[in-house]
Amino acid sequence: MKIPPYLKKGDLIGITCSSSKMDLQAAEYAAGVISSWGFRVHMGITVGTSFHNFSAPDELRLEELQDMLDDPEIKAIIFGRGGYGMVCILDKLDFSTFRKHPKWLCGYSDITTLHTHIHQRYGIPTIHSMMCGGITPDTADNKYVDSLRQALKGKTSKYSFDPHEMNRAGKTSGKLLGGNLSLLANLSGTPSQPDTKGKILLLEDIGEYRYNVDRMMYNLKRAGWLDKLAGLIVGSFTDGNETDTPFGQTEYEIIHNMVKDYKYPVGFGFPSGHTAENYALKLGMTHELHVTGKQCKLLQRDE
Repeated sequence: MKIPPYLKKGDLIGITCSSSKMDLQAAEYAAGVISSWGFRVHMGITVGTSFHNFSAPDELRLEELQDMLDDPEIKAIIFGRGGYGMVCILDKLDFSTFRKHPKWLCGYSDITTLHTHIHQRYGIPTIHSMMCGGITPDTADNKYVDSLRQALKGKTSKYSFDPHEMNRAGKTSGKLLGGNLSLLANLSGTPSQPDTKGKILLLEDIGEYRYNVDRMMYNLKRAGWLDKLAGLIVGSFTDGNETDTPFGQTEYEIIHNMVKDYKYPVGFGFPSGHTAENYALKLGMTHELHVTGKQCKLLQRDE
């Protein structure tokens, strides 16, 4: 495993919108907050532009992300927002320079596709975190946005979260991977599907019909994602949808029932996903998961 260098004062961070479009004013606010952390910021030309729901045509989004991956001066990339579009350019990206000189790639949601591909193919850690769209006047000073700053600087994360009635107690360790459920299910059967044996898997999502969450969980189960995990962490499932006839289970109940026959620890309610409560997590690095009836902890190990 080749860990990207952590950032120091004056380092340059690139901002790009490799998926859906983002408002320029919102991006400029986020860039100002990142600059206040002591970093320089380079705003890509895909920020504040639009092409249907994308920020720009595939060719331009690909070119900009490739340039930022290859640019030796850029030490980290923070994506503007998720949405949809990373899978359209993923197979055309050249990671040869990135593999020799890795840098931190920060985002979540649609960026799950990129995180998972890099972990499976190259074993390089990335950061599942707030993006520029989540850095607003209401969140700029909170601990979740600050966790991104701390992760970029190399702080070892130590997070605790509340117990949940559906948790399965236990203690385990393994490399952390995962992210958005719908993106993970979409990677099943592709060269980007990860080997989950001995790993701690994170799941979160937004805006999905509950029957579709059930279908995607069956996808993961049938494809072997859930069989030999070290542990499972379930983040937020926000803005869930129902059909005219309710499905009959919540998202947490669906996941709980899907993994009930396994033995590994399961922690529901971790602050990660499409909410303001979204801790930065170093995917691809080893973590310890402690689940008890009184407190749950996710602790990054130094490597």
